[in-house]
Amino acid sequence: MARITIADIARRAGVSTGAVSYALNDRPGVSKETRERILSIAAELGWAPSQAARSLSGARAETVGLILARDPHTLGYESFYMQFVAGIESELATRSYGLLLQVVEDLDAEVQAYRRWRAARRVDGVVVVDPRAVDPRVELLAERDALPAVVVGDPSLAGGLTSVWTDDAAAMRESVRYLADLGHTRIGRVSGVEDFGHTHIRDVAFTDEATSRGVQAVVRRTDFSPERGAEATRRFLDGPDAVTAIVYDNDVMALAGLGAAHEVGVRVPQDVSLVAWDDSPLCLAAFPQLTALSHDVTSYGAHVARRLFERMGGARPGSYLDSTPTLKVRGTTAPPAR
Repeated sequence: MARITIADIARRAGVSTGAVSYALNDRPGVSKETRERILSIAAELGWAPSQAARSLSGARAETVGLILARDPHTLGYESFYMQFVAGIESELATRSYGLLLQVVEDLDAEVQAYRRWRAARRVDGVVVVDPRAVDPRVELLAERDALPAVVVGDPSLAGGLTSVWTDDAAAMRESVRYLADLGHTRIGRVSGVEDFGHTHIRDVAFTDEATSRGVQAVVRRTDFSPERGAEATRRFLDGPDAVTAIVYDNDVMALAGLGAAHEVGVRVPQDVSLVAWDDSPLCLAAFPQLTALSHDVTSYGAHVARRLFERMGGARPGSYLDSTPTLKVRGTTAPPAR
């Protein structure tokens, strides 16, 4: 198959090759509308700069990309990404690199953004978060001449791309063992988005460990928001089959759950124990302070950035365990009331 050239793009767009060059290199000289049209056509045709031209120009964007296919509303209160991005930035700063951060509505939009970035050489590599079991982003980034990428997630979800991960399964098992050892026999889990690969990994570990301990496990799914976290908590605490312990998929849902328990007159930890994921200052600011699964998220982001620089430098793909979250026992867990 013949390589797509800027002349091919120019013919399709009805513009000069000079205009195409300006657009692809993000230089002034064309209108915003024309630039977007040229980039869209380049992505549609599968254009990529030749390796020879790249090496001759020595051009690097000195920028890495991160796209979040998330509801902007939920990102506003998730402390995880603030800490994670801070860690990435700490490594970029030492190399005088920038971070291009974009929020999009879904995976299709994210894939299209990668195609545009590649066509315009906007970034030198990308960080991929929230991998799915079947993920079009992983398929795209595994193609020849794709952008160098690091997947933030379990190796089983990375499709052979470099991955940096935390052992969520081991951490979930630890939390269930701890609660079972306290004497809890009916434990609830307030989970995150079902499509996310790490949600499935935690689900499986939760139910498997509960079964092995003779504990009844109940899962309620949410979107990581405090509103849904509080709603799930109320349902868990209502009726004769109420749970005596709950494990949440993030800190803000656990904090909302703590408030919901107080609202309905359920004491924490005397009547119900609560465990949060991703320890944060919110967990320490609560009263009582939240027991949480803790790991250094800022350090995690820095680790991801270092592996991305290795990939951009030509290193082969690999899988790297960053850490296993550990349980920090505080004031929201205790043996169940007798």
